[in-house]
Amino acid sequence: MTLQTSTDLGSRLTQIGLRALSDNLDDFLARATRGRWSAHVLLEQLSALEISDRSRRSLERRLALSGIKRFKPMADFDWDWPAKVEREVIERALTLDFIKEGRNVVMIGNNGLGKTMIAKNLCHAAILAGHSVLFRSAAAIIEDLQGPSPEVRRRKLRTYANFGLVCIDEVGYLSFDDRAADLLYEVINRRYERRSVVVTTNKAFKDWPDVFPNASCIVTMVDRLTHHADVTVLEGKSFRLRESELEAEARRKRK
Repeated sequence: MTLQTSTDLGSRLTQIGLRALSDNLDDFLARATRGRWSAHVLLEQLSALEISDRSRRSLERRLALSGIKRFKPMADFDWDWPAKVEREVIERALTLDFIKEGRNVVMIGNNGLGKTMIAKNLCHAAILAGHSVLFRSAAAIIEDLQGPSPEVRRRKLRTYANFGLVCIDEVGYLSFDDRAADLLYEVINRRYERRSVVVTTNKAFKDWPDVFPNASCIVTMVDRLTHHADVTVLEGKSFRLRESELEAEARRKRK
């Protein structure tokens, strides 16, 4: 009978799904030997190791899948910059109560006021809380749904419907045809009264027909989006423009 090497054992542990133990096998066995662990303690330590590792990998997967990428934390948000901002609405949204209630969050305002930054922070908080999240621009969602066959499109729409939270960023930054409006409506409609949506837009709802000319579903889409929603308006000048001006001024002073 040949002795099983740690490499052989590690491979078998990986095969049965104990990846964390396989990756840390030598250290785990050394700690168990030094501590003279009983069978009960050994199993407790093993389960804790696997649970922690699976939680970490799940978080990494959800972060990668979400598409939020880089963003500034809310600690960097200058609440004093916008001429109008409903801080209590945004801070309440950051508690994620709206997800539990299946409500939506809609942020309306000019470019550069931090709508996308806030939306990404909402998405990140939801991911940390264990929710599956998808952050995409309206243009990216429409492009994703326009090309496939009807069967593939239906499958993708089911996927959009089943995320714990979907954020549709930058509605109104580009104009679309009525077909695009129908696709965006399908995403919102399939989540209606089931799962939450976060939307950022630089257009008031009365101007959405300009974004989707000739689309017959706009009134219904807005109605379903806002039926159970916190709608907040940000007003003021672009913070990015302010930063650019401050950087230009600093460069002039250095000269």
